[in-house]
Amino acid sequence: MDSKKKFDFVKNRNKFFVVSIALLVIGLAVMLFSGMNFGVDFKAGTNIDLVVGKQLDKVKVEEILHTLTTNGDLKSNFADPTIGGNNSDRVSIRFDDVLNDDTVNKIQKAFATAYGTEVSKEINTVDPQLAKELLLKAVYAVAISSVLICLYVSIRFEWRFAVAAIIAILHDAFMVIAMFAIFRFEVNLPFLAAVLTTIGYSINDKIVIFDRIRENLRFAKLKTDEDLVALVNESIWQTMARNINTVLVVLLAAGCLYIFGSESIKLFALAKLIGLTSGAYSSIFIACSLWYLLKRKTLRSSKKKAAA
Repeated sequence: MDSKKKFDFVKNRNKFFVVSIALLVIGLAVMLFSGMNFGVDFKAGTNIDLVVGKQLDKVKVEEILHTLTTNGDLKSNFADPTIGGNNSDRVSIRFDDVLNDDTVNKIQKAFATAYGTEVSKEINTVDPQLAKELLLKAVYAVAISSVLICLYVSIRFEWRFAVAAIIAILHDAFMVIAMFAIFRFEVNLPFLAAVLTTIGYSINDKIVIFDRIRENLRFAKLKTDEDLVALVNESIWQTMARNINTVLVVLLAAGCLYIFGSESIKLFALAKLIGLTSGAYSSIFIACSLWYLLKRKTLRSSKKKAAA
């Protein structure tokens, strides 16, 4: 393909910057005014999974819970029940408070009576102190991984690549967070795992393109901004086939997890789908353009010194 007919990623950079900033600002606004929809892992409470052995109906499940609330057997607020399992025989209910054993047994008994069958239960409880500690450690994990990646890229390449990479991977991490904030998806420990793996995948994708830019720099004679634009665009196109093939394979795997996986990993798979898509997008449209802007300043500075 003639290079003149290829899409110019660098010259169209502002369009992609605006799209990314707009999405992130909307996500940040939702976070500030509504907060995140924290699951039991980051918010004190109890999550109960009940396996009834028969197909469940959400309306009937809600009726059972409301009856328990009316009778005074249940005094905690609860989120919308989630029905899953192979035959829709499993219901997951999240309560805002830490339930005692007596209340849990009453809930289990109410479902057993309503469906006339044995009911098994699985309980996940997090107290307020542990919830705060988990949330704080989650923030530390993202921050430390970002700093270490920045150091790695600085050592392997140069500081301009490192700055561009760290901004782009933070873009990817916050894009996942923003989407979960906007659409009110539940944030739990698997979500954190998805964010951290998104950071790892994202930096790997960007290093491939950065490595090609570095190789092309060895033989390039950069005299004007147009030379630099051409170098970045050509480097992106040279790695395009590899990037597309890689992201499609990984997206296929994550998509299968979301479609065929159990309810417990659906949100993890969804976060991965968002993160992988954002990582591929930012590698091509954000990271390289950021490096171009930083390199352009150095090029112009060198010209002024030569002219002087």
